[in-house]
Amino acid sequence: MWRRRLLVCAALLGGHADGARAQAVTQRGFVEGAATAFPRRAPTDPTRGVADLLVRDEVFVAPAAWIQFAAGFEARANSHRQVDTSWRFDFSDRGVRRPRFSVRRLSATMTRGPVTVDVGKQFIRWGRTDIVSPTDRFAPRDFLNVVDSEFLAVTGVRGTVQAGSETVEAAWVPRVTPSRSPLVDQRWGVLPSGPPGLSLVEAPPEFGAAQGGIRWRRTAGAAEYSVSFFDGVNHLPDIRLEVREPPGPAPIVEVTRVYPRIRTYGVDWERPVPWFTIKVEAAYLTSPSRSTDEYGLYVLQVERQRGEWMFIGGYAGEVGGRRRSALTFAPDRGISRALVARVSRTLDPTRTFDLEGAVRQNGRGAYAKAEYSQARGQHLRATITAVAIGGRRDDFLGQYRHNSHLALTVRFSF
Repeated sequence: MWRRRLLVCAALLGGHADGARAQAVTQRGFVEGAATAFPRRAPTDPTRGVADLLVRDEVFVAPAAWIQFAAGFEARANSHRQVDTSWRFDFSDRGVRRPRFSVRRLSATMTRGPVTVDVGKQFIRWGRTDIVSPTDRFAPRDFLNVVDSEFLAVTGVRGTVQAGSETVEAAWVPRVTPSRSPLVDQRWGVLPSGPPGLSLVEAPPEFGAAQGGIRWRRTAGAAEYSVSFFDGVNHLPDIRLEVREPPGPAPIVEVTRVYPRIRTYGVDWERPVPWFTIKVEAAYLTSPSRSTDEYGLYVLQVERQRGEWMFIGGYAGEVGGRRRSALTFAPDRGISRALVARVSRTLDPTRTFDLEGAVRQNGRGAYAKAEYSQARGQHLRATITAVAIGGRRDDFLGQYRHNSHLALTVRFSF
């Protein structure tokens, strides 16, 4: 039913164009079920098994050579209260839980010569490096599972102009789409449980205003580099705690996610050399708010392709700045000051293997994720994922040491 509705919606978007019979319509989608098992109980969440169901369908319509429409839909179910119970269609992706029904993307792409304009709900990526991408300010993520995040689309306008070896890209997003943080009462929650009897209550989040940014990119021989500027709102929150006195004996702590205004100045550089490709990416974040941190992040990375193997390794660091916020949720900083690596291999046309991880330089936190995937026929694929997390409680990664897990995912594509 929903697949048919998306096809109709996309066709209507392009239905008034000349030559409608020659429209190029493509579709892709899948149904995916996942089961995750946690060997250990978390201090605030005894649940050790979680089941997920995801249905995703996307339609692309090109009524003419200069324009393309894209529409995507998702439906979700979850056994652990991670999906909103509302039956409405969600467009904004602002809820603390994943929406039951949502528009994943809905956009139009128009191209005339060197100019391309994208309008609507879309994915905007500026980062070049893997695992940590300091310049990715238009790329919020779903962090309900911190080490298995997925990008969220933002709604706005993006324009790109290419002139020879130079490209200028500008984006404007009138309404903030935040990253989805872990739920405070579940095992990926980042807040301490506090003394016995203390209750944590989620208050409505505080969002900022519009976001804008510009990026200039240039190719010079084998090297490619860019400079970017972002003025808007951090998609990762500061967390404010307020104690409320209830009628009963136990106090209530109200948890508010605050998304502060920031400015980010970024650079990146990439160059292949005989044995590998070098990538460098850095950004410095400032803020007019006196309650949020100022800091710089950088990544030094090398990658090498050898046959069916891909090797990626590097260091993610943090420098300078001012410490202002007592409590934040910042996975990019949480995996900084760390060695990061990823190895992948295509075993054959139906089987792949991936391994990634990070180790903090002080040894207080580490994680490793191994994934084996195998397809059967053209439509069915099964994936086994094993995640191991260790470290000290006062480390970003170490605080999730109870969340090592094993997951089985089965996907049917159509």
